[in-house]
Amino acid sequence: MDSYDLIVIGSGQGGGPLAGAFARAGKKVLLVERVHVGGTCINEGCTPTKTMVASGRNVYLARRGADFGFQTGPIAVDMRRVRERKQAVVDRFRDGSQHSIERAGVDLAFGVASFTGPKTIRVAVNGGGEREATAPNIVIDTGGRPAPLKVPGMESANALDSTTIMELEQVPEHLIVAGGGYIAMEFGQLFRRFGSQVTVIQRGKQLLAREDPDVAEEVRKILVEDGIEVLLETSLASVRGGDGSVEVTVSSGGSERTIHGSHLLNAVGRTPNTEELNLPAAGVRTTASGHIPVNERLETNVPGVYAIGDVNGGPQFTHISYDDFRILRGNLLEGRQMTTRGRLLPYVVYMDPELGRVGLTETEARQQGLDIRVASMPMSRVARAVEMDEPRGLMKAVVDARSGQLLGCAILGVFGGEMMSLVSVAMLGQLHYEVLREGIFAHPTLAEAFNNLFGHFK
Repeated sequence: MDSYDLIVIGSGQGGGPLAGAFARAGKKVLLVERVHVGGTCINEGCTPTKTMVASGRNVYLARRGADFGFQTGPIAVDMRRVRERKQAVVDRFRDGSQHSIERAGVDLAFGVASFTGPKTIRVAVNGGGEREATAPNIVIDTGGRPAPLKVPGMESANALDSTTIMELEQVPEHLIVAGGGYIAMEFGQLFRRFGSQVTVIQRGKQLLAREDPDVAEEVRKILVEDGIEVLLETSLASVRGGDGSVEVTVSSGGSERTIHGSHLLNAVGRTPNTEELNLPAAGVRTTASGHIPVNERLETNVPGVYAIGDVNGGPQFTHISYDDFRILRGNLLEGRQMTTRGRLLPYVVYMDPELGRVGLTETEARQQGLDIRVASMPMSRVARAVEMDEPRGLMKAVVDARSGQLLGCAILGVFGGEMMSLVSVAMLGQLHYEVLREGIFAHPTLAEAFNNLFGHFK
């Protein structure tokens, strides 16, 4: 059995950097990766999807040529070229991540790891053979995968998920999207822009269940304006697949209807990759959903065994996984006392216009009984957005009524993610909202909208 200072299972955006940091510090590190270095983000998540979203936006702008005073010919989408461009970016990032890990001196093994004890693992090496290893610290970073859609007839539907939909060779004639979350929004709008008819089926009363109702309603309006059919408070009753087609029976308000499409996208959520880890052998507890609960130091119930990224059931974002890495690097290498307590949670929904979010929503703040003020303003009142002919969306901020501290914001608008990031910086600096209201921003920029936003309290 080989002995190491650290074993990392999974090379996502937390595990890979952590392994490299330990190795550069002179520690002996084993990193076990099942398929590709880089985790979901580089291989099936952020990198490929946002590369394709960029293609979709350019198609959208090309079709809007007349709005800006120029003419274009017929627009045709070449899915083969879209895929090639996407894969080229993925390969570049994946190779860069693997080279960085190898240059650091990490022992990189490709295979499936499983626990044989609290601090020991066995690796079934890809291509054959096994190896065993032990370390005082083991970090689980195995991520997640699309969750199955449990509806009668699904086995016949040949449904797509967030990974397989990016490998289509042709634009779907009619894409039916099951789910109303972030993945559903991005792919639904993307393929509508590529030319598909799109129907979104959401069980809840609004899209994006974690967002405020007014923000979610504005998202719905944008999708409908783009030509997407959005069905709320509608559930899938059954599915039937055929040769190049799919029939979905949905139920809403006590009545049923059948929707005929060419493809079905399962976008109902994700599930953690924990089944093959043999966690009982290590004594590591899991939740009913298979996630590995951790404390604020990211440690499981077994001392010295940690879980980071999507697998621990926390916010499923790359930047949170990377912050998990920073916490473990600080605590295990630098002797610091870092925790997840109080960290900001910024994220972006890469629909178009983008939805940038950080901190508390109005709903969350009121549920916590906080005394708040809410500032809200449509993007149609932002000069730069109007000049760009991108007036869709809104800006919304939640402020503590007593201290004037920013508690959160939602910016649904052109470059909404970048705009939200300015608020994130202000929140990190604990600035009073009046600093943004009275600040001098270059004209005409999107940022100067903050001068007006904080004059629109309701």
